[in-house]
Amino acid sequence: MLPDGVYDAIVVDGDEDERGVRLELTITAGAHKGEVVAVRGSFAKLDVVNTLGLPARLVVNDGMPSVELQP
Repeated sequence: MLPDGVYDAIVVDGDEDERGVRLELTITAGAHKGEVVAVRGSFAKLDVVNTLGLPARLVVNDGMPSVELQP
């Protein structure tokens, strides 16, 4: 996982199963530009297909990632 911080990203893949939603994000700026990070979580009423290509903000705090999708 990335060091704590805020990262600009774009959603490049995702799927949903009984464990929740997995999104793959590519970092788009900074020292980690180009790195792909997979994040799993529960996203209320999220249509995974509609997230592809969306900009996102990945926030890592105490090693725990969270994703904010940017419409």
